[in-house]
Amino acid sequence: MLDTTFAALADPTRRAILRRLAEGEATVTELSAPFAMSQPAISKHLKVLERAGLISRGRDGQRRPCRLEAGPLKNAMDWISDYRDYWEESYQRLDALLLNEPSDLNELNDGEEDQS
Repeated sequence: MLDTTFAALADPTRRAILRRLAEGEATVTELSAPFAMSQPAISKHLKVLERAGLISRGRDGQRRPCRLEAGPLKNAMDWISDYRDYWEESYQRLDALLLNEPSDLNELNDGEEDQS
């Protein structure tokens, strides 16, 4: 499911649609307004987002509003968070190493002071 989520998020139009849906539900007509695209083109993007589980479509009389579904985004965030933790730990180890070991610059400065 993660592959489908990232594939859906790869397109800037779909990310913009999700950003809009984060503000609240919207119809296809409302979602297509800011784009220079036809409603059928927006509908294709919505189908990709729906297949990825990122949105759902309800029924409200004649309207079929789209809603953001947070589950797949949370799963993607959790996966990314694991790598964020890895990099943070790496940076902390690097910081500790740099604090505990004299740098070449300090050694050069010490050598210059001895020559004066």
